Amino acid sequence: MTNQILDMFGSMVFSDEVMRSRLPAETYAAMRRTIDDGRHLDISVATAVADAMKIWAMERGATHFTHWFQPMTGITAEKHDSFLNPAKDGKAITEFSGRELVRGEPDASSFPSGGLRATFEARGYTAWDPTSYAFVKDNTLCIPTAFCSYGGEALDKKTPLLRSMEALNRQAMRIIRLFGDKETKRVITTVGAEQEYFLIRQEDYDKRRDLIYTGRTLFGAPAPKSQQLDDHYFGAIKPKVKAYMEELNEELWRLGIFAKTEHNEAAPAQHELASVYCEANRACDQNQIVMETMKKVASRHGLVCLLHEKPFEGVNGSGKHDNWSLSTSTGKNLLNPGDDPISNMQFLVFLCAVIAAVDDYQELLRASVATAGNDHRLGAAEAPPAIISIFLGDELEAILKAIEKGEEYRVNAGGEMGVGVHVLPKIPRDNTDRNRTSPFAFTGNKFEFRMPGSNCSVAGPNIFLNAAVADELAAFADELEGAANFDEALRELLRRTVREHSRIIFNGDGYTEDWEKEAESRGLSNLKTTADAIPHMNDRRNVEMLERMRVLSAKEIASRSEILLENYVKIIQIEAASMADMINHDILPAALKYSKVLADGAMAKKNISARLSICMEEKLLYNLSDLTDELYEVGIILEDRVKEVSGIKGSLEGAKYCRDMILPAMHRARVAADEIEKIVGREYWCYPTYGDLMLGVR
Repeated sequence: MTNQILDMFGSMVFSDEVMRSRLPAETYAAMRRTIDDGRHLDISVATAVADAMKIWAMERGATHFTHWFQPMTGITAEKHDSFLNPAKDGKAITEFSGRELVRGEPDASSFPSGGLRATFEARGYTAWDPTSYAFVKDNTLCIPTAFCSYGGEALDKKTPLLRSMEALNRQAMRIIRLFGDKETKRVITTVGAEQEYFLIRQEDYDKRRDLIYTGRTLFGAPAPKSQQLDDHYFGAIKPKVKAYMEELNEELWRLGIFAKTEHNEAAPAQHELASVYCEANRACDQNQIVMETMKKVASRHGLVCLLHEKPFEGVNGSGKHDNWSLSTSTGKNLLNPGDDPISNMQFLVFLCAVIAAVDDYQELLRASVATAGNDHRLGAAEAPPAIISIFLGDELEAILKAIEKGEEYRVNAGGEMGVGVHVLPKIPRDNTDRNRTSPFAFTGNKFEFRMPGSNCSVAGPNIFLNAAVADELAAFADELEGAANFDEALRELLRRTVREHSRIIFNGDGYTEDWEKEAESRGLSNLKTTADAIPHMNDRRNVEMLERMRVLSAKEIASRSEILLENYVKIIQIEAASMADMINHDILPAALKYSKVLADGAMAKKNISARLSICMEEKLLYNLSDLTDELYEVGIILEDRVKEVSGIKGSLEGAKYCRDMILPAMHRARVAADEIEKIVGREYWCYPTYGDLMLGVR
């Protein structure tokens, strides 16, 4: 079995090992220079790689190839072309050229561009990303590519991610050279994504129009039992779910994805899969594959995988914790505190750069995770609040406070240590209590950004995080490179950074009202909705930083904020229209049918006893009548407001209208409908209930 798993792993990936075995030595060396050093790839080398890649892929059943890219839709896109080409004798030959490998020309007219290109300039271009391995899925060779417009602007998430990684590499290299590191060739951003999801029965999903249209339940009264007893969390995995997880693992292992950890999450029907961290670009690609594969495998088991951030009201939503760190090409983790003087101080420089970056660009990081779905999740009992803060743990915070005050740090055991270039205590990896209310927590040798929703591409948060940290490191390097006394300049830099940015450090409970008040007094932002957060992408300081780091131009930033606001408006419109449709065609008819049952029952009782003033059926009927009147009225309001928002000019104004006018009406409709569900008899109700959905998989 062990050999089977090892043989299976990466069998569908055109990996480094495959390239080394199938390419001529000179071609392989040229490929490594391109991957490792960003060197230009000659077309003759691309041709040799394309030929080897085609043969390898066809041996694994591939009949087509596609440039696999990530437009601003949040999912991947692919256009399949056959390897077959006509031959002169009327037969067919298989061809795949270097030019086809390196560049494609998909029509870009229907992808969101946020005004970056006009319809007559709709052509887009895909460019091969050799740093992310090609793979075979569904008999198609998938070639990871960047996607840009005719004018060269980024239309995807991969391009700015690669730019941000390069920006961080440039500035981090300046810092480690100051500490005498002559061996490292590159600093690599690493990411490990924890993916949460729900599994429900296909038969239940098919009966819920809200799930089909929006990915979440727009109505649903609480089940008597959900997650109150915490008995699902880390509980024994049900056989049907276990069979799903086993097949999912095998699919992902074939694609070279280290699906490592799987378990039940807090809510019924909720689960988690975690992958081993790797270089950020590949990690983001792999997470897209994970989400797609989760859905595909679920359908084979009579299940549906829900990746919405909040598919069920009143229970835990699903996040995607982004474990972010920095490593050198020599294998050293730059966020590992270490136990020698040089490592200690170098670690503190990178730690302080992250602290400063999160503080200075907190609004940008909040915007990077802002979606209509995630607005329902952030601040609930299972997710961090919308206020950005950093959790460090008591020992690290005490060290930073000592640095800020210029005092000696006293080790718990009683010894004393300076905080200049003296040894810091070795900080164990489990030094933190893993405060689940913190949006950005240090967890031993990495930071865990917990705000991204389960449905989002992790590229977005990592683009802004990489760029922000790179910018702070650039400022640090500028100061230290010109210092007459390095040690003195370093101590002053660390002291000043901690003093100026300590407001972002918070180790307490992020769910309390007291923290909201304290955060406000500290000057921290509390951007509760997407409509509040996205406009900050265009703040002058954010635009200047992203342009300074050569990650995104002002034009590209404006287009992305426009796309995100437009998407927010469209999602709210779809949800509100779906609500109105369900009210009119499902909920009200079910309530009226049950009302007749109650009315007939009341009449029968009155016929039996004329002395009966008011019976139970009448009480229920009056209550139900009031609720149906309320629901009918709010249904009309929803229809009117969906039409009204369509006529609003400007995506920001439309987003504000959705936030202020449509979402409150949706909440009002939900309250009425959920109360109706509590009254109507089960056999008369129109949808599978929360109990059916969350407890139906056995």
